[in-house]
Amino acid sequence: MLQGTYKKIFDRFPEGVFVFDDKYRVKFTNVAFKRSFTENGKTKSSLARALGCGEQGKCGESNACASCPFMRVMREAVEGKTERTETVHTTISRGAGQMDKLSIQIRIIPVDEKGKLFLGLTMGTYQTEIEKELLSAQRMQQRLLPAGKSICGVPYAYMYIPCFGVGGDLPDVYEVDNQAYGVLADVSGKGISAGMLSAFVKAGFDRKEKDLAKALSSLNVKFNELNQDERSYITVVAVRINKEEKKLRYAIAGHNAPILLRNSLGINEIESPAPPISTWMPDFCYRENELPFEHGDILALVTDGVTECTNDKGEQFGIERTESVLMQSLSAEDFIGKLRVALNVFSGGTFSDDITAIAFDL
Repeated sequence: MLQGTYKKIFDRFPEGVFVFDDKYRVKFTNVAFKRSFTENGKTKSSLARALGCGEQGKCGESNACASCPFMRVMREAVEGKTERTETVHTTISRGAGQMDKLSIQIRIIPVDEKGKLFLGLTMGTYQTEIEKELLSAQRMQQRLLPAGKSICGVPYAYMYIPCFGVGGDLPDVYEVDNQAYGVLADVSGKGISAGMLSAFVKAGFDRKEKDLAKALSSLNVKFNELNQDERSYITVVAVRINKEEKKLRYAIAGHNAPILLRNSLGINEIESPAPPISTWMPDFCYRENELPFEHGDILALVTDGVTECTNDKGEQFGIERTESVLMQSLSAEDFIGKLRVALNVFSGGTFSDDITAIAFDL
């Protein structure tokens, strides 16, 4: 259909290219088109299914092609023997009932004067591919989040709201020797690059290390091996809850201090100044501290996306409002629910940073 040189040229196009005849039979598709809509001639992707493509048969020859939005534009171009352009709006599933809206511009151009051959362009296919990869990254990041509501008999709750599709915050809850551990990390930046760095934290934080200070120091060493510039850093707060001894151990690397709501004494904001995980102080040794707690206390960990959340007046939500919400809460789950509502009301539902918090019923 196309000579080798022309195929190579079309395959270098970031946009999808397809060629079809006046019988609507697709004769050629370039690499970008195949990647988005077909594979070895068969439809395959969730994007293809969102456009109504069938699962069997070659592109242009299956029963589902009659209802394909591409076909509508192709038919108009063939019947009028003229150039046609249309923007198709569709949705693609993210899973768990969530949908994303996508727009693809289809442009059809007659190739010969007799109207026997037509060239199709899917403008924005390259962007669509990026969005597909972003959806994949979102699903991968979702799998990194804590799964349960209790660990070692310690109930917990959390919220994770990335301001973009992929976030730079990482909440983690796990168990070692029948003790509950909680880690909350916040990497510099936003979006995909921040998401990649948060994946590094997930892989680099030593969950087997009982000493939280050693775990943070080890993470700092690993981070410095990445050779990041000084603009990249990670703040981390890590806690270990010994329910039997009623003791809380914690270590902080440049992060917001944990907040402990004591039933008998009110709020206790823990202080432990230390630099973030960064290239600034590559040999810094972090410290682990201990604090007793009582039955019924609530421990809260929040990122600066919570305290620095702003409203339309430029005001920040702040630590005082966070503590006020905590003092009105009956449990970890109650706190997370009330904090989510308070932040949405305060900001009008628009966040400029990732919003993450974990709370434990002690």
